[in-house]
Amino acid sequence: MKTLYYRLRFGPPVVLVSGLPRSGTSMLMQMLEKGGMPIVSDQIRTPDEDNPKGYHELERVKELDKTTEKSWLKNHRGEAIKIISFLLQDLPLDLNYRVIFMRRNLNEVLRSQNKMLERNGNSGTDATDDKMRSNYDMHLRKVYYRLNRLGNFETLYLDYPEVVADPVRQAHRIADFVSRDLDVQAMASAVQSGLYRNRHSKAASA
Repeated sequence: MKTLYYRLRFGPPVVLVSGLPRSGTSMLMQMLEKGGMPIVSDQIRTPDEDNPKGYHELERVKELDKTTEKSWLKNHRGEAIKIISFLLQDLPLDLNYRVIFMRRNLNEVLRSQNKMLERNGNSGTDATDDKMRSNYDMHLRKVYYRLNRLGNFETLYLDYPEVVADPVRQAHRIADFVSRDLDVQAMASAVQSGLYRNRHSKAASA
């Protein structure tokens, strides 16, 4: 009933693909695109060794915390946009959202981030992995609280290892969640287990 109220009030939802950096959000965007979901991307950030299939990002999203002009989001109802979890709090509340949130073991996230920084010749911050893990854990708790509390947000939580292990099942879950007749087999084909690098031996949901 609550979902119907917000849909009638704010219109069709904007579909958001979110999570921590290096959690598998680019893979989710690839799945949606292959399945036939319209995605919003400017292709400014091109594929590289860290994301050989591309990032599927929109540079304008990165300005959400720096501007009050966000009405452009209304033009993307029914489409999928990738947004880092840190910017979810900066979304305008006069829209309806469906969030596909990728969770991944924090050790894997940190290992992937560190390797990406090394390849780019960047040492990153002075914070230790333990400190970063603590910061991420606190951040995610706040994000989950917000997503579960706000009525105009519906959220599907996915766990990265489960998507890699059974992409067809997870593709069905995604299609049902966005209420689209997507090609789940094509979506599943976007998942390549060989790209599951930085695997943690005791992987668990972040």
